[in-house]
Amino acid sequence: MSLDAYTAYRTWAAEEISHPPRVSVVIPAYNEEERIIPTIGAIATHMSARGEPWELIVADDGSTDTTVSLLQTMNLANMRVLVAERNGGKGSAVRRGVLAARGEIVLFADADQSTPIEQFDHLLNRITHEGYDIVIGSRHAAGASVANKSMVRKMLSGGLRFVVRTLGGLTITDTQCGFKLFTAPAARSLFTRQIIDGFSFDLEVLYLANKTQMRVAEVPVEWIDAPGSTVRPLKVTLQFLQELIRVRLNDLRGRYAHHRSGAGIPAQTIR
Repeated sequence: MSLDAYTAYRTWAAEEISHPPRVSVVIPAYNEEERIIPTIGAIATHMSARGEPWELIVADDGSTDTTVSLLQTMNLANMRVLVAERNGGKGSAVRRGVLAARGEIVLFADADQSTPIEQFDHLLNRITHEGYDIVIGSRHAAGASVANKSMVRKMLSGGLRFVVRTLGGLTITDTQCGFKLFTAPAARSLFTRQIIDGFSFDLEVLYLANKTQMRVAEVPVEWIDAPGSTVRPLKVTLQFLQELIRVRLNDLRGRYAHHRSGAGIPAQTIR
């Protein structure tokens, strides 16, 4: 780390920003005691060195380990921790974080850092220079670098892409990569309509973006299957298929016609 980057990080960590944030980074977290501190360190170092005001929001999902207490001990001036009363699902945590964001641009990033934060700038360029509403990291777009992905995951991913095209009407090659960037208006519009609280909330959000004719771009990213992942591919695939059908039924029933509060499970905000 350069001296300038370290100085920028220390300033961000100690002094509350005086201007509205340009970027909000939202991290959902459930029982992440083993990797939450290194993840925040990597994100905070890179984002602070960019020289723009930014904030970090960690949306806890009812963790039962020491995740929340570890976050409290960090005492970062520009980090907010949203603590849920109970586990509500990844979609619930991301929605709470996104709707609490104050930035002009909102990044949702997984706590395992499978996609390194350095990829952020590639996504941002498509919004700032080309006017996209949403830019998503993709493990399947040409030029992506994927490491340690099991054969089971590769086979399931191929099958899911076919289903998403057929039943969901989406041409996006990777709906589930946990690295997505939104303009603030797009984020608020989509996440106040989001209903699904589970793993497949990404699919629902992108379905709604397509339905409302938002401009969506895919950017190839580096991705590493992080050790310690709690995702069970076969179980998640079955859930994904069920929730894809649920999204279509919700649309047919008109459930996406109106915004809702999106509050979900009550949460306490702490430093």
